[in-house]
Amino acid sequence: RIDLRAFSSMSIAAPEKSSSFSVLDAKEESGVLHFVKYHGLGNDFILVDNLESLVPKITPEKAVKLCDRNFGVGADGVIVAMPGTNGTDYTMRIFNSDGSEPEMCGNGVRCFARFVAQLRNLTGKQSFTVSTGAGLIIPEIQEDGKVRVDMGEPILKASEVPTRLPPNRGESAVMAKLDVDGLTWSVTCVSMGNPHCVTFGSESSEDLQLDELNLTEIGPKFEHHPMFPSRTNTEFVQIFSSNHLKMRVWERGAGATLACGTGACAVVVAAVLEGRASRNCRVDLPGGPLEIEWNEENNHVYMTGPAEAVFYGSLPL
Repeated sequence: RIDLRAFSSMSIAAPEKSSSFSVLDAKEESGVLHFVKYHGLGNDFILVDNLESLVPKITPEKAVKLCDRNFGVGADGVIVAMPGTNGTDYTMRIFNSDGSEPEMCGNGVRCFARFVAQLRNLTGKQSFTVSTGAGLIIPEIQEDGKVRVDMGEPILKASEVPTRLPPNRGESAVMAKLDVDGLTWSVTCVSMGNPHCVTFGSESSEDLQLDELNLTEIGPKFEHHPMFPSRTNTEFVQIFSSNHLKMRVWERGAGATLACGTGACAVVVAAVLEGRASRNCRVDLPGGPLEIEWNEENNHVYMTGPAEAVFYGSLPL
């Protein structure tokens, strides 16, 4: 068992190969936060047990400090596990590394599911209903430890994504023209409960070569573009085949990350709408692959991928 005590500085321990989850058995001490660090394909999060209250222990300001990779724990976001609301098993809230609160996070909800299973000492195949800012999400832990998540239906109505780009296919913005810093990009706008702008290329480069993309320079220009009133996540996509895609992502509020689950879902939806891909795809992200299915019968998007505990720790609040 891991014996974690409060020190004046942060205490950490590597996860043990056992069913015990002793960091979370530690008695709550005044002013001390116990946490577990998880990652989903390198998209990393600080998970906090808040199951006794709907008032989060973490403020947005504290989340910024915790996510700092030099002066804090280091993460893309902080996820708080809270009691269920409106008949759900649990509630998930997430704070980005800049303190903003997104509606949902695909990699985060997989980490959340594994975290809850360990909190409850559950093994084998498990399924939960989770209330999020994007509505009801249902993650299912598989026998192999991967998590399959019913991400619900994509939102394609431009005004609800939201984007100010004029609809050009029904009420949707598909292969719409977007001027970014003097260059015209072809973009498709999708919401998976949070806004996404997906592009497969620009007028000067119809087939993106992702390794040559200066994401740090171009990403913020998409995120803060006036066509996206709530800002946007942006996915740049390269096509290998009709069921094999590669993407890089600039996340709203977090910047360049190694993976984005909702982004991978949005990419497959956009690729199908543009006639570039099938409804079942492997999507390669910098941190590894996700399996995405856009089911034709119920219109739901399903995401399957890993989530792993990295270390357990405690620190002064």
